[in-house]
Amino acid sequence: MIVGVTGSTGLVGSALVASLRLSGGEVRRLVRSESPGEPGSIRWNPRTGETDMAALEGLDAVVHLAGENIAGGRWTPARKRRIKDSRVLGTRHLVQALGRLANPPACLVSASAIGYYGGRGGEKLTEESGPGSGFLAEVCREWEAAAQPAADRGIRLVILRIGIVLSKSGGALATMLTPFRLGLGGRLGSGGQYMSWITLDDLVGAILHALHDGTLAGPVNAVAPSPVTNREFTGTLGRVLNRPAVLPLPGFVARLGLGEMADELLLASTRVEPDRLLRAGYVFRHSRLEPALRHILLD
Repeated sequence: MIVGVTGSTGLVGSALVASLRLSGGEVRRLVRSESPGEPGSIRWNPRTGETDMAALEGLDAVVHLAGENIAGGRWTPARKRRIKDSRVLGTRHLVQALGRLANPPACLVSASAIGYYGGRGGEKLTEESGPGSGFLAEVCREWEAAAQPAADRGIRLVILRIGIVLSKSGGALATMLTPFRLGLGGRLGSGGQYMSWITLDDLVGAILHALHDGTLAGPVNAVAPSPVTNREFTGTLGRVLNRPAVLPLPGFVARLGLGEMADELLLASTRVEPDRLLRAGYVFRHSRLEPALRHILLD
């Protein structure tokens, strides 16, 4: 299989590229037009839509992961615009380019996020659940809508609504490790908010499953089947690291430091179930939190 990948240098993209190549696949990275690329890379500018159309021909599938880091800084109006545009405009330009090909790829796996559902307390959320409210939900709705024309063109479209990705190499877990190792970790806010997580290994596995399972299409929740509350998560992390996790961060302090981002990323409760992945026969490597954390941090 020849697979084009956007966002190939990020945490998920790097792991995916390595796994595809290990399994004998051929990867063609979609890189910004001003960036130097490796042999076989495809010039693509998500902001302007400038694309090397000839190089896009011959792909069997595309995995679209590119987007501005949502946790890279306080959500100023300018940053929120960059977050949205990097996803919505980038996806729109990519799908338009794929639609112009004489032989478009058979499959597009396009990233989204469980932010689609918004904060919903303890409500169990499946792919059939409607969208929520808030900035992230708005971004995800528009992001997914920008990918939809691919399906109209006859490309099998899988939209992965990705949860909190656990890896010691980056993301939320890597950020938490230093304070927890120093004994400064603890719950956020009330601690009752649900966290829907997935290990990096399983996220890559879910993407590979989506590429190869011709029956899978539409939104797919990329989360482990055992969401936990923040209190459970922080307690488990402290236990795995053999450190106390007794210093809570009150919600008002998080809001003072991070503003709107604290409410949507740290304090919102999103309890998501991976119904379609399970029905499609995907077998999780890490379905329970404590064994997952021990594998990531101690093995």
